[in-house]
Amino acid sequence: MTTQSPGREGTPNISVIVPVRNGRLHLARCLDALASSEYPTFEVIVVDDCSTDMTPQIAERYGVRYLQTSRTIGPSGARNLGSQHARGDILAFIDSDVVVPREVLGLFAEDFLRDLGVSAVFGSYDDKPAWPTFIAQYKNLMHHYVHQISSESPVTFWAGCGAIRKSVFDEIGGFDGTQYPFPSIEDVALGLQLVQSGRRIFLDKRIQVKHLKRWTFRSLLRADIFYRAVPWSRLILKTHHLPRDLNLTYTSRVSSLAVGLLSIGCLILPLAFGGLLRIPLRPFFTAMALLVILLVVLNLNTYRFLIQKRGWSFGTRAVAFHWFYYLYSGATFFLCAVVHFVGLPFASSDNGHKPPSGTSFRKRE
Repeated sequence: MTTQSPGREGTPNISVIVPVRNGRLHLARCLDALASSEYPTFEVIVVDDCSTDMTPQIAERYGVRYLQTSRTIGPSGARNLGSQHARGDILAFIDSDVVVPREVLGLFAEDFLRDLGVSAVFGSYDDKPAWPTFIAQYKNLMHHYVHQISSESPVTFWAGCGAIRKSVFDEIGGFDGTQYPFPSIEDVALGLQLVQSGRRIFLDKRIQVKHLKRWTFRSLLRADIFYRAVPWSRLILKTHHLPRDLNLTYTSRVSSLAVGLLSIGCLILPLAFGGLLRIPLRPFFTAMALLVILLVVLNLNTYRFLIQKRGWSFGTRAVAFHWFYYLYSGATFFLCAVVHFVGLPFASSDNGHKPPSGTSFRKRE
């Protein structure tokens, strides 16, 4: 599965870059979907980030171009390496645990051809995630919902299924593989860089892909806190820029504050009943009830969506988990802000862009 044809007049060549590490479970389904694409002019480049399973054999079976790193450089570095060997005018980044419908590459091309001022395009997960567990359903449905209701002119980018003009990608230096050596907010940072340099991003809500990842409670918390909330908070505090779309709308900010106040109230309540803290209980319970009502009203459309998709039992659990998400996200930002303003050092440095080094590749046609 290489370039399907040398390119037709007016049809941009697309280089699909799939970063992968130990993709035994999902890579074949990802490549199967790409092989079925309706788009006529594209190539697929699999960048293997030091896999220890059958990933090389899977890539060989599908006849894609294959690059292999000599050391682990993370998805940012893997995507950058793939871009260095890409032949296309458009770079499409597809995660190895994502299945794209046949029309997705054509939609990317259509968006870039329709508006020459657009530098990058991305979509969302669909509303039918592969795994039936509550955590997997909740995580993917929330991603789908947030992207579907957000502005079509966002200030961030999503590399799970996103595309960018190669000339623009090369000009800005690609993903920051030094700052983000693990799956993190490297795509968000790239999107902010694009917008701050005067370029436009388009969120195409027609582009919806299936996510194959099996989320667990532990993996979700780890990803949300350490790979998303902490670097997000650091980026906001460093740049003094707080976007107002996707997960950072005013509704999300107020909801996070309300959940924080509710949590403080729950901690105070035993002290009040135990006589250790003297507070008027009626106004206290009234304030707590008003906070609950505020949270429900602010997020009513979200909860209505979840209930419509999966029923009341799922929706009830999702509301509780959603509030928990607001709690740990808000707490993470608060702690990062304290560390930032006190001047304590973070674990990682803020080095600039560095191209991945020490890499090698094998090309297969």
